Amino acid sequence: MKMCFLLDENISPRVKAALLRLNPTIDVLRVGDPGTPSLGTLDPEILRFLEVSQRLLITDNRISMPAHIEAHWAAGGHIGGLFWVRPETAIGRLAEELHLIWETSEAEEWIDRLDWIPF
Repeated sequence: MKMCFLLDENISPRVKAALLRLNPTIDVLRVGDPGTPSLGTLDPEILRFLEVSQRLLITDNRISMPAHIEAHWAAGGHIGGLFWVRPETAIGRLAEELHLIWETSEAEEWIDRLDWIPF
């Protein structure tokens, strides 16, 4: 199954536009989009949304998210995966990396996996 992405609200909406220019069939949403948690939603709720929606989160939140992920897992929860964006990654580069990952892997490969992007 192809993965579905959720961009955290701290990721520019231009990333979504750039990714969809590369492939308009990619399922990518951003926090605040219809059907997603609203802007300002706390991390634990974002993680519950990821579990229910089976989406992989793209974020640069390295301050509060790690502890919330540990608590989510400790409570028996799962996520579709998480990519932390390396500081100062250009929007185009981030979109290209996500597109490559989408093209070359399946959603099941990323369940409960945390990684940095670009690799």
